[in-house]
Amino acid sequence: MENEAPKEDVIAALGYLCLGSRFKRLGERLQADTLAIVSKRSGSLLPGQLPLLAAIDRLGPLTIGEMAQAIGISQPGVTKSLLQLAKKGLITVKKSHEDRRVRVATLTTAGSELVAQSKADVWAEVEGAARALCADLNGTILEQLEIIEKRLGEKPLHGWSK
Repeated sequence: MENEAPKEDVIAALGYLCLGSRFKRLGERLQADTLAIVSKRSGSLLPGQLPLLAAIDRLGPLTIGEMAQAIGISQPGVTKSLLQLAKKGLITVKKSHEDRRVRVATLTTAGSELVAQSKADVWAEVEGAARALCADLNGTILEQLEIIEKRLGEKPLHGWSK
């Protein structure tokens, strides 16, 4: 009995009560599928690091606080990810000239090159796959989530890219 598959998806069955858990589960699934795409194209870059690189690329050098606000995650999370990107040589984090307590993140040449390359292949593939996955969805948010989860169960995100 231990090896039997669950008979019911409890989170889905509880509907709106577990909407946050369902979004989290879907987010984790999409992150894992995105990692597969990123890994084959950009090596050791993690999907969660893409928004940080994109923010600096789009908005220019950013303080940790500005970055946290731009992508909607906590400052400790931003700091941790920026340190990882700095170790990879993709960004520099230096003290601000105006306020030495504030640190500013900037893309390095390698970071700018990776962003340009990623825009052309990785980001385009992930966006295209997600767009195809979500095409023609109708109904309530719960019905749409069910369709997205079913589609991802049949074929991972990278299978949706053209």
